[in-house]
This record gives sequence, structure tokens and C-alpha cells, in this order.
Amino acid sequence: VVQAMLWPLLPALVLFSVLSVVQVQTAPCQTCRKLTDSFIKGLDKTSNKNFGGGNTAWEEENLAKYARSETRLLEIVEAACEKSDFDCNKLLEQIEDQVETWWFHRQQEAPDLFEWLCIEELPLCCPPGRFGPDCKECLSGPGGVCGGLGRCEGEGTRLGDGECVCDPGYFGQLCQSCADGYYREKSSNHSTPACAACYHSCKKCSGPENYKCLECKPGWLFHDNKCVDTDECGTELARCSSNTYCHNTDGSYECRGCDQACVGCMGSGPARCKKCARGYKLRGAKCLDVDECSERAIACPGLNEVCFNDEGSFRCECADGFIRRDSICVENQPLSNYVCMTSTPHVHEKARE
Repeated sequence: VVQAMLWPLLPALVLFSVLSVVQVQTAPCQTCRKLTDSFIKGLDKTSNKNFGGGNTAWEEENLAKYARSETRLLEIVEAACEKSDFDCNKLLEQIEDQVETWWFHRQQEAPDLFEWLCIEELPLCCPPGRFGPDCKECLSGPGGVCGGLGRCEGEGTRLGDGECVCDPGYFGQLCQSCADGYYREKSSNHSTPACAACYHSCKKCSGPENYKCLECKPGWLFHDNKCVDTDECGTELARCSSNTYCHNTDGSYECRGCDQACVGCMGSGPARCKKCARGYKLRGAKCLDVDECSERAIACPGLNEVCFNDEGSFRCECADGFIRRDSICVENQPLSNYVCMTSTPHVHEKARE
């Protein structure tokens, strides 16, 4: 009876009156946490609603009735999820019975709705420091979960494998070792010193300076206690496709496109071409655009056409006052006049007959 009265403004709930635990488990922990947080905010918002001023004894009596009433529960539920939040609304539909149970019977003994609903009752979440379907304990060290230097994969949820995802600069089962590119700082007290970044070219080092490298990152050569960039472009290490050239960068290289004037090149610009592209000609040391309009005797042979030079090519367009019709540039007149002009000879021939 309570159920029928409680959800009149949520018609979709009728479709979910009988749901299996498997269906509920499909909702993620973060959705359940968001829903319960919103529910608690609704509790605070409705704590003194419609009361304030007047007969104090009457207010206290009626406020006590309202505090655990179906009316108040419905008000909170209606505002628990945003209309556009599909996951929240879906979960709310699925946990109708559990919400009623907590509201009418379990609030006193289980005041933490999130813990009771999301961890114990459904279950979708785990307590802090635990993960996975069975809420196993995350790996911990002197500094806490993952030694305080990382996070436990899946912590607080029924997901994840519990492995430590270390903070930048750390690695290991409990994130206690310095990762490549980092070194252990010196400490004046008894605490474990932090890991700090090496010079950018060092894979292993004893300090932050460039001369304290112990091992170099790929693309660098160890020389005189320093890591010196390898110029892959000057060796056979670079692999660039046709019509691109090698550009050296710190610790690596990149292939860049040749200038449009080139067919193959050794660097940037029209002066580094191996061969000039069509529409270009070698002048001095550069491949420069050929002006076909001035170099060709008749670049545009069509009647009433004008030549326009483009970079690496040219185009033929109709002269001012002319328009192209049937691949021919004719005087720009209304189409009816054009038809009459072209049909006139036939009329004259018929007249002579």
C-alpha cells in the first residue's frame, strides 16, 4: 500500500516493481554515491519545511509527524535526480523497496544511507581502502594505501584489481621506488626522501643537473657524464617516406613535408628540392613557379579567354563581359537572346527555301 502511494509521480517505477539483484548491480558505485548524497541534501532542505512561527507546541507535534512521513519522502525522491541523468533515475527506479525500508525502518540503526544502501544492501561500493567484488583490502604501507604515493585501482568500488597506480616519479608494488627519469633526494631527517626529476635527457641520475646523468634516455648518447642528443638525420636511423625530409629534435626526429615546388627534398623550402615539381623551374638554387601565361605563346587558345597564373599552374577564364556556355566564352547576354542568335541561320535557310 505504501509503495503504491509513495511513487505516483514516477510512473516508470511500475515497470520495475520486481527487479533482480543482478539488475541492480549493473549501476556503478559513483551513481549510487551521487544519489545518496542528493538524498541527504534533500533531507536537510526539507528539515523545517512549512514550519516557522505560530504555535510552537503545534509545530513540534506536526514537525515530528512530517519528519518520517511519506509526504516528505516523496518530496526528497522527486528532487533526488536531475531529469537528464539517466543512470541516476534508472538506479532510483531499481531501489524503490530499499529506500522505503531505510526510510521507515532503518534510519535509527543505520544513519549513514550511503554505507547501508551502496555498500551493504545492494552492494555496489566498498569502504575506503578496499576494492573489488569481495571488498578486499588495498595494498598498504607506512604512508597508507599504496604507501601514500599512489591510488588503489578500484578503491571504494566493486571493480578494479587493487594494483597501485603510482604518482608521477614513483613505481613498484607500493610505489616506494623512483621511476626512470627520477632520483631520490637527500633527507636530513629519518623520513623517506621524495623522488625528484632528473635532467630531461637522463633515464637514471644522481641529481637534477645535466652532468649527473648515469644512463640516457633513447635518442641520447652518454658522453663525458652528459647525455648528448643523437642526430638521427645524419645517420641511417631516420626513416622518412618520399617527399618528406628528416628534422632532428631533442632525443628524436620527425619527418616533415617537402615544399610544394619539390619532388623529393633535403630540407625545408624551394632551395632544398632534389627535383622541381611540374609547374616549377630551377632558377639559381630554387625551384620557382613558371608563369605559363607569359612564357607560352598561346596559353589559352579559346576565343575570348584570358590566362591567369597560379602557383605551380595556370587557368583559363572568360574575359570581362563574357560567360562560358557549352565550353565556349560568349557575350554575357540573357539566355533567350543567345538561343535566338544561334537559331537565326536556320530560319534564314528555311526562308531561302
